[in-house]
Amino acid sequence: WSDVGAGYNGAGAIRSDGTLWTWGNNANGQLGLNDRTNRPSPVQVPGTTWRSISSRNYFSQMATKTDGTLWMWGLNQHGRLGNNNTTSVSSPVQIPGTNWGTEHMTGYNLSTAIKTDGTLWVWGRNEYGAGGVNNIINYSSPVQIPGTTWKRVVVSRHALGIKTDGTAWSWGQNSQGELGQNDTIQRSSPVQIPGTTWSIGS
Repeated sequence: WSDVGAGYNGAGAIRSDGTLWTWGNNANGQLGLNDRTNRPSPVQVPGTTWRSISSRNYFSQMATKTDGTLWMWGLNQHGRLGNNNTTSVSSPVQIPGTNWGTEHMTGYNLSTAIKTDGTLWVWGRNEYGAGGVNNIINYSSPVQIPGTTWKRVVVSRHALGIKTDGTAWSWGQNSQGELGQNDTIQRSSPVQIPGTTWSIGS
């Protein structure tokens, strides 16, 4: 195995030969096997050039191939699959664009991915401004968040990202002070957290 992702009640993993395998709950087609049958053991998803996978919830999964393409499948509520509609799919569907990197995730109805040029893109439900694009509009296709040196991002109802210079940025819901800004003010655009040597765990 070379890469793994685990969600609320399902998982996926990539082997060193580039094959992708999923198992667990499949109520929303999130296993990518063209059906909605649960699997208690790994089953191969079509294709042999898979590179990275993220499975952070029980709705959908996201993976890249070695050619830099990005793919998603599962529940498409609020356009979280990024293919310009809200139709759920049980097989991988390509998200527009190429040069997608290995840093990507799908969170609470919202998905993000970083391209190899360091640009950060978001789509899905933009509740609380967690999309980071200075509004609360839902997007069913990738929209760029300002900046070109993004390194890692995690997202839920709020988001936390780091850049290559070690700075940390947050945006979205802030009712409990989760943005680290010494207040409880909601932000719809990235705001820097004090300090310059931050990193993000898994």
